[in-house]
Amino acid sequence: MNLQKEVSKPRISLEEFNELIVKAIQEKKGENIVKLDLRKLEEGPTDFFIVCQGSNHVQVQAIADNVVYEIKKKANQLPNHVEGMQNATWVLVDFFNVVVHVFHPEARGFYRLEALWNDAEITEYQNL
Repeated sequence: MNLQKEVSKPRISLEEFNELIVKAIQEKKGENIVKLDLRKLEEGPTDFFIVCQGSNHVQVQAIADNVVYEIKKKANQLPNHVEGMQNATWVLVDFFNVVVHVFHPEARGFYRLEALWNDAEITEYQNL
């Protein structure tokens, strides 16, 4: 049996990692992208949340799939957990230090994740 060992790519900074995620979201026309920096919050469950939305269930799935694909390709990392793909109203992609939340617009309005963590440092990104 001949197993090819995959060459590990060098680890990238957390900021570069976040930028790869944002670009992957923008490639699939994700909207209203925000990054919440939770590192200074004592009760923060992770370092960063990246939150966005797609206009329909298919786009929500496509955004989440593209985030996983691009991070695997460019950072050689798979998520610890992906949840919500079946219903695609709120897909969570957990990379441990960064958790990506891809919402359907109604779910985003209902859960108001940004309001729950409004004491975090917030960075907004342009819709493409």
